Amino acid sequence: MADFVYPPVIALAKTMFRALDMRLRVEGAERVPRTGGAVLVSNHISYLDFIFAGLAAHPSRRFVRFMAKKEVFDHKISGPLMRGMHHIPVDREAGAASYRQALAALKSGEVVGVFAEATISRSFTIKEIKSGAVRMASSANVPIIPIALWGTQRFWTKGRSKNLTQRHVPIDIYVGEPIAPPSRAEVEATTVELRSRMERLLDRAQREYPESPSGPADSWWLPAHLGGTAPTPEEAERLDAEERKRRQDS
Repeated sequence: MADFVYPPVIALAKTMFRALDMRLRVEGAERVPRTGGAVLVSNHISYLDFIFAGLAAHPSRRFVRFMAKKEVFDHKISGPLMRGMHHIPVDREAGAASYRQALAALKSGEVVGVFAEATISRSFTIKEIKSGAVRMASSANVPIIPIALWGTQRFWTKGRSKNLTQRHVPIDIYVGEPIAPPSRAEVEATTVELRSRMERLLDRAQREYPESPSGPADSWWLPAHLGGTAPTPEEAERLDAEERKRRQDS
């Protein structure tokens, strides 16, 4: 498919990265195939994650078609951009249509990006992941590529005000070894394996990150098990449940 919107958006993003003197580090980008379909599965800690997860495929000269909630496509500014970059809208009340669209993209040789946790992880650990990404890889017979992002939460995450003008922030992008497309009978076991690999990648990214919080007030972006003040996974689940209830009641 023709890409008239994606290249200038990437150029603009790189200009912003330079202006902010962002310290980007991408490891394992060569694991993204240069041709053919693939499912790229990233952790989710920021509203900006699709920008940085997409960078993992840039050295291979691939554009990633991300699956994103329908509301982003309905917005008057982001909507035309998302459609112009051929991302895939996900309507949670009609998920089969987005699944079919993603599957068609994979079978035509595209790279499809998925945030399998479905929502941002407030605890900055890997939540339970959905099996949809693995099922797509199985049906399209394409590899699954796990990715861990770290540092993106410092710009804009759930429950915190955005701070998009910070300078010198390190952003680490770790690309794991591809997982071969599983058979239909192996989908659930492969989903468990995918989550395990994502956990190991993220733990490494967190422990190798070149900065520590500047003080107690800054420790919000570090997970609780590493001494930060981010919610524990249990606290994060409670906050998510409260948010879901508020939406249902509104």
